Amino acid sequence: MRVLGIDFGDRTIGLALSDALRLTAQPFGIYRRQGSEEDDRRYFQDLVARHDVGEIVVGLPLRMDGTAGTRAEKTRRFAAWLGRAVGLPILFWDERLTTREALSVLREQNVRGARKKAAEDQVSAVIILSAYLERKRSEGDAAPDR
Repeated sequence: MRVLGIDFGDRTIGLALSDALRLTAQPFGIYRRQGSEEDDRRYFQDLVARHDVGEIVVGLPLRMDGTAGTRAEKTRRFAAWLGRAVGLPILFWDERLTTREALSVLREQNVRGARKKAAEDQVSAVIILSAYLERKRSEGDAAPDR
């Protein structure tokens, strides 16, 4: 089974998918929210089924002092909805500084303009998923705190 990594946004959601052995994270694109909860539900249910996803990790945007703000609460609500929609538990990953790291990667690759924003969400999802997979490997496959 694979792990799906998510960088949640109000309009776009960055996606990353692990390989079947859960060793690497690859970009999977972005999903533009449809405005229809049913369309969104169908998309994620299909994604989970088609790619044999058994676990989902969502980046949690905490403040630098570790507290949760409005953005983190929106992310938690989305994650609760997603968990109900696909019938899988949702794990959270502290994503502080992920966007900064993603922007650095894109700068190094000389990505600009509209492609930069789309790639930013996707690269952030890859960074979140990669960090999660690395932690699982280093802990002998034990899941981190939810």
